[in-house]
Amino acid sequence: MTETIRTDDDLRELLGEVNGTVFQAAPEGSSWDACARELTTAYQLSKQAVERGDPVVYVVHNDDLLGRRGAVGAMVATGLLSAARTLALETAKAGVSINVLAVDDTSSNDQIAVWVQRLLESHCPTGEVVHLGATHLGKALP
Repeated sequence: MTETIRTDDDLRELLGEVNGTVFQAAPEGSSWDACARELTTAYQLSKQAVERGDPVVYVVHNDDLLGRRGAVGAMVATGLLSAARTLALETAKAGVSINVLAVDDTSSNDQIAVWVQRLLESHCPTGEVVHLGATHLGKALP
């Protein structure tokens, strides 16, 4: 397996070497172009990972899944969630796991790194969303 990480520097340092692809959603700007760039990058990295048979973890902010931080963040987060579920269906027979880790402002990079590593392990679930923090409790979730 190979390593592909697109995360902030602090999380990258904590993760160290990984077996798979980790994509942390971080759209820059509030335009449709920012959304398109982010989703295009995620698509390209995911395509390469799946072709190699590597697991993928998308890291998104829980508030973006709920549309609380603006349209671009919401489009990217829900787009990645949809991509994860679709890819999970497409790659299930091959045993490639694709998951989403939804974090909030109380999630430490240490917690995020631990869960990313867990979701990159073989024999883990696929097509799932794991929520860190408590901001999602009591909400209608996608």
